[in-house]
Amino acid sequence: MSAFSPFSKEELIPQTEMLEIKKQKGELYIGLPKETLFEEKRICLTPDAVSALTNNGHRIVIEVGAGEGSNYSDNEYSEAGAKISYDTKEVFSCNIVLKVAPPTLDEIAMISPQSILISALQIKTQTKNYFEALSKKRITAVAFDYIKDEHGVYPIVKSLSEIAGTASIIIAAELMSNLNKGNGLLLGNIGGVPPTDVVIIGAGTVGEFAARSALGLGARVKVFDNSITKLRKLQHCLNTPIYTSTIQPKTLAKALRRCDVAVGSIRGKERTPVVVSDATIQTMKKGAIIVDVSIDRGGCFETSKVTSHSNPTFEKHGVIHYCVPNIPSRYARTASFAISNMFTPYLLNIAEEGGFENAARFDKTIRNGMYFYHGVLTNKTVSEWFDLPFRDINLIFI
Repeated sequence: MSAFSPFSKEELIPQTEMLEIKKQKGELYIGLPKETLFEEKRICLTPDAVSALTNNGHRIVIEVGAGEGSNYSDNEYSEAGAKISYDTKEVFSCNIVLKVAPPTLDEIAMISPQSILISALQIKTQTKNYFEALSKKRITAVAFDYIKDEHGVYPIVKSLSEIAGTASIIIAAELMSNLNKGNGLLLGNIGGVPPTDVVIIGAGTVGEFAARSALGLGARVKVFDNSITKLRKLQHCLNTPIYTSTIQPKTLAKALRRCDVAVGSIRGKERTPVVVSDATIQTMKKGAIIVDVSIDRGGCFETSKVTSHSNPTFEKHGVIHYCVPNIPSRYARTASFAISNMFTPYLLNIAEEGGFENAARFDKTIRNGMYFYHGVLTNKTVSEWFDLPFRDINLIFI
């Protein structure tokens, strides 16, 4: 090689190409603010989940008293490795903010630009201003009630629906007692005493777990739904003979006249269809119980109107109505445990993938729940509902 050659002998020898064999693990900085929505007592992470995250090198800041509604103390979170903060702004300034209820406009103002927000969307209760505020902050927002896994299941919604279904029967059993001015019946099957009759409208997850609980107590159960597939699946899941029928007005009215408890758990694309008229409710037994789980979408009983945990019931035509839209919050610790079990693997995976951007690029389940990406609206339903510009998230991540 000549003395004038710009390359040394070593440089001309083929070199081994260095490929990335391991993703750089990302550190998460998570804020858990205290819920301010009326009667919302749940929290997104339990102390055990916080411990799992902090042991993996992640930082978590929790607002003082955030876990009290679920009977988790600040001390439990502190011992799990979280920082307890008295400053709400510090909690909202974290890179990732976890909430159960959507943040208010005042809370959005405290979120740092380009942050990640994970909460419920609750589109029915939102305004256009909410989405415009998120867009201005260029926030990436994920609705946990829209996250759909590889099996086509909405895991958090399903888990909370299981709680609501089981709770609907427990609530009805409480309301039937003399202490709650009910008709004094025990929801069950005692030797020599006719069992109570329960009618369930809707054969989805709520209906399934309501039926499972009622059958476990020994009640006679009738389930109505217009989907034969759902009814057949329900019979298979319960593994016991059970009365099922499509929603035929005369058949349903006859069942309601005889029942002691009626649970409404039917869903609709927009508003829940009203399948039980005022006239039918007038024919029901005095002291019968209606638990309208579908009240968050309008309710399936014509006489239903929204109530609260602090004032949960009202009487109409001698029938006691329970129409609280957020039943899982009544059992806040169980609900928090269910939500936390869903969140923890997602958060650990986000870190393992090197951060939220990489995780969202390769994990379709996260993209399913995303409705804002750096301030760009990516949910078509929200776009059509509020007349806002929309871009397909799958095209953004090409």
